[in-house]
Amino acid sequence: MIIIIIIIIIIIIIIIIIIIIIIIIIIIIIDVAISGDRNVIKKEAGKFLKYKDLTVEIQRMWNVKTKVIPVIIGATGTILKSFRKHVSNIPGNREVKEPKKTAILGTAHIFRKVLT
Repeated sequence: MIIIIIIIIIIIIIIIIIIIIIIIIIIIIIDVAISGDRNVIKKEAGKFLKYKDLTVEIQRMWNVKTKVIPVIIGATGTILKSFRKHVSNIPGNREVKEPKKTAILGTAHIFRKVLT
């Protein structure tokens, strides 16, 4: 009798854990772009609009929260004030220096190829 009660309690705990896991799931869409310095603001606004339909569809189909994180860097390393806020929403290592450095090095590489 006690074993049956223990098994029922374990099953109830497992069901509660599964329900909690289902509630916590968040889909994160990360879109990275290197843009001309003048177009950084327009590019960021465009990223939100681009994925609006997709986020609504994901939320409707799977009943989960969805977040769009645009990571937009200018060709010479310029970033918007909202860049740090967006990057802080990305799980894991979030160094701001690395993407800026990569954008600048990529731009320099393109210039070297064009000018030589």
